[in-house]
Amino acid sequence: MKKHNFNAGPSILPQEVIKQTAAAVLDFDGDGLSILEISHRAKNFQPVVDEAVALFKELLNIPDNYSVIFLGGGASLQFCMVPFNFLETKAAYLNTGVWAKKALKEAKAFGEVVEVASSADANYTFIPKDYTIPADADYFHITTNNTIYGTELLEDIDSPVPVIADMSSDIFSRPIDVTKYGMIYGGAQKNLAPAGVTFVIVRNDLLGKVSRYIPTMLNYQTHIDNGSMFNTPPVLPIYTALQTLKWLKANGGVAEMEKRNIAKAELLYNAIDNSKMFVGTANKEDRSRMNICFVMKDEYKHLEADFMKFATEKGMVGIKGHRSVGGFRASTYNALPIESVQALVDCMAEFEKQNA
Repeated sequence: MKKHNFNAGPSILPQEVIKQTAAAVLDFDGDGLSILEISHRAKNFQPVVDEAVALFKELLNIPDNYSVIFLGGGASLQFCMVPFNFLETKAAYLNTGVWAKKALKEAKAFGEVVEVASSADANYTFIPKDYTIPADADYFHITTNNTIYGTELLEDIDSPVPVIADMSSDIFSRPIDVTKYGMIYGGAQKNLAPAGVTFVIVRNDLLGKVSRYIPTMLNYQTHIDNGSMFNTPPVLPIYTALQTLKWLKANGGVAEMEKRNIAKAELLYNAIDNSKMFVGTANKEDRSRMNICFVMKDEYKHLEADFMKFATEKGMVGIKGHRSVGGFRASTYNALPIESVQALVDCMAEFEKQNA
């Protein structure tokens, strides 16, 4: 039976990328060694990093005054690295979900933090809109896609101060204007690679402005100066990221990904909106294209476990909602084919026909 992978992360990767990585695990670059056992200093691995950086810049149209680096520690480590490197007196944060809240919490250890707006009182079902970004803030931090609650910022923000964005789960899903950001970061395990590598895109002139001492490993300049090789980088995930970037380019780049993602999201949201049994949880104007969250209507709540069992038997994988909110979540990242979304829609319709 075909499996349809809706996992929120680690998540689906293109099949050809998985096969290329599997081949490299057995023999990297034809030299008789596995990608798992080569040195990160090997002469044939440096081109992997260089090409991955070049494709990042090409696909996102990143200007020359920005650096791209690969780090460990996940996006969660960036929650403290960002204020370590950028917060001198005050930072502004938009609180749109669990990960935004965690980032805000870490920043409070480094200086004054202003929560410009929050949707916490509404269980993060919308993206706040009417707020003022303090002009004297060192930066404004946003989380562009909220995986747990299914909301997403789909337009780049105009800000009087540098914008720092956690794009863990929507990077490469749509075109972005990188010049509107001081920094973009994210864990790669959604739209780019297996877990273990974090990408950082940073505007070079913003670094070196804080007066505090920054530990060597937590200083972005360290990793820029050493080309992501200051310490041993996550070799395998970087290799897989390169294969995904090649796949993105060969499939039309981020503009084509956006078209596909819009089509997938519309297909599933239309099914939810026209259902007798299911209902979406996020406000329609703020719905995510990457993480589509829905629940059973009150009169059918008792059937949630039955639907999970039914869907699992039909090959649906990873559609259980996050443990903090319940219900269901279909993550429709770049690598997920629209045929899988159609299979889920058909599954929902069949269950509804039998039970509604």
